[in-house]
Amino acid sequence: MTRWTKRPEGSNWGEFGEDDQLGRLNLITAERRRAAVAEVREGIAFPLSLPLDFPKGEYAHGPRKPPKLASTPLGHNNHFLPGVDDVVSDDFATIYLQYSTQWDSFSHAGALFDLDGTGEPVVCYYNGYRAGADVIGEPDGSVEPRARALGIENFAQSCVQGRGVMVDLAAAVGHDRVGVGYGMLTEILAAQDIVIEPGDVLCLHTGLTKIMLDLGDELTHEVLDGSCAYLDATDDRLLQWITDSGVSAIVADNLAVERFSLEPAPGARNVLPLHDHCLFRQGIPLGEMWYFHDLNAWLREHGRSRFLLTAPPLRLTGAVGSPVSGVATV
Repeated sequence: MTRWTKRPEGSNWGEFGEDDQLGRLNLITAERRRAAVAEVREGIAFPLSLPLDFPKGEYAHGPRKPPKLASTPLGHNNHFLPGVDDVVSDDFATIYLQYSTQWDSFSHAGALFDLDGTGEPVVCYYNGYRAGADVIGEPDGSVEPRARALGIENFAQSCVQGRGVMVDLAAAVGHDRVGVGYGMLTEILAAQDIVIEPGDVLCLHTGLTKIMLDLGDELTHEVLDGSCAYLDATDDRLLQWITDSGVSAIVADNLAVERFSLEPAPGARNVLPLHDHCLFRQGIPLGEMWYFHDLNAWLREHGRSRFLLTAPPLRLTGAVGSPVSGVATV
């Protein structure tokens, strides 16, 4: 028996199975992985993550905080046993899982929807999983937060390894704050001779994480909010293209892939319509604040756009997001 009587318009719930928790990552099949491995010609690897204490500057004073390191009781530079020469250092970290380079899981963004057809909307997530039963937590901390379903560990178990395809938005619009809709995106794809196939991970280079690194402690919200391209999720044709393209995930080097704002557009039902479309309706993971500068420069120099992408998150049971240290191999 399914968890829902009706599903949201534009969703693919149930198409990968009633209990599916991987969404479009199911499209990264063994065949698609072999195609991804075939993109490795030089054996050069590129790291795709920021240092985990970036962004800095004003961003670090927001609701998400940079990691903090501390010693465990074993300490640093301590002799482990008397009478021997061994020295041990041991530490732990307090981290906000979605501070820096990250994956969003499907339990990160839900919506109010009338799952049961009764006229009463409930808080729910991809494939009809429900708040309170499957995704647990209260803002006041009275209940331990935990995604009993749709946690980030599902992505980790799938390995998230497939073919990445880089689209260089910065080459088309520079570092201007530009919303890229369907028309502009398809023009850029044609100009850069890029073909997207089902199962590919769509990677968007905007240049923002390079700015984050360059500015360091001088980074301001004005720069973050006013620089570099993003996907214009108010464009219904773009959302339909995402559905039809068969991409398994979308990753960008900006803050939220789409325009980040907590103010809805006039008449809109979502403040983050791309998160709603991808995480809630289509089961498409989103990656944010990835570092693409060096990889993108190499790909452009060599007239390529495709590469082997390996990017599993932490296998942290019940988490709604995770840092990721992705690797691109060309």
